Amino acid sequence: MMTIDERTIEALLEKPYWIVDVFPMQVPADSPGQFFAVEEYFLREPRIGEIRQKYLRLLLKWNCYDDLYVSADCAETWTKNPDPALLEEWVLRKGCLPGGTVHVLAWEGRTMAVLQAEDLSMTVYNPSEECLGLLRRLAEAEGLFVWMPEMNNSIEN
Repeated sequence: MMTIDERTIEALLEKPYWIVDVFPMQVPADSPGQFFAVEEYFLREPRIGEIRQKYLRLLLKWNCYDDLYVSADCAETWTKNPDPALLEEWVLRKGCLPGGTVHVLAWEGRTMAVLQAEDLSMTVYNPSEECLGLLRRLAEAEGLFVWMPEMNNSIEN
């Protein structure tokens, strides 16, 4: 059994990260478009539920390739390879509550994905090249995109 503690989580949060998103790339801060209005639109039902379904399917497929340790209670308790119905409950129900967060550890604890209720995206910390390749394929199958934020380019491994 893998040991999951606060230090593990904190160390992963310091690593380079990628975004799995409904947008194909980072929207520039000075974009002439209406990003915030569009974001608000997507964050309302039924659209956010449809987006959460995409993340659920991505996680379920990911779990076919690797053990996933999942926490839906602020990383207090972890479930190895949760039953698909339980993962659905966490991603679609708890994950949609204000402040709800789902943490996922993979690749023997070397990679962490974080899905927060108030976001349209999922953040993936420290994926290996192999993991990143898999995530890109899984995201593409769900109509999602994987990209690295500009400010993240300077973070060292």
